[in-house]
Amino acid sequence: MADRPMETSRSRPRRHRDVPGEAPSDRVFAALASPVRREVLRLLRDTGPRPVNELAAHFDMARPSFSEHLRVLREADLVSETRAGRQRLYRLEATALFEVREWLHPFERFWRDKLGGLRDLLDEMDDHDNDNNDNNDDDDHVGGAKGDSDVGDVNETHEVDGDDDTREP
Repeated sequence: MADRPMETSRSRPRRHRDVPGEAPSDRVFAALASPVRREVLRLLRDTGPRPVNELAAHFDMARPSFSEHLRVLREADLVSETRAGRQRLYRLEATALFEVREWLHPFERFWRDKLGGLRDLLDEMDDHDNDNNDNNDDDDHVGGAKGDSDVGDVNETHEVDGDDDTREP
């Protein structure tokens, strides 16, 4: 086997290439899979363009690790990088999220329909229970006034803080 130079973490990050069968939305979903990257996007959304140092200050990780997260976001076209003097500014590019939104839209309709069906079923069950309670009201209150079914036996004794408390119906 020929000796090949080992890849190190210091090697230049490769630019994203179009992989056969990989849609741009695949890169977006892969980028969104990380909570760190989602938080970077949230920060950029809430605060606008930020220098890389300000963004990195929000995370307890080594700078090379954070740079890798930014690279993934850049390759997914979720952020852009511009240089301003010695600073690199990152800006949210939400256009790539539009594709994800379009992809998710049929699932939103699916779940909205399913939840609507569940709501209808629960409403129907509630109506059915109310009908049964109306029919059983007379049976539940035999020997007492309506609403007194939880009172129990006459002169039932309850102990509270060591004292006897005798209840009358």
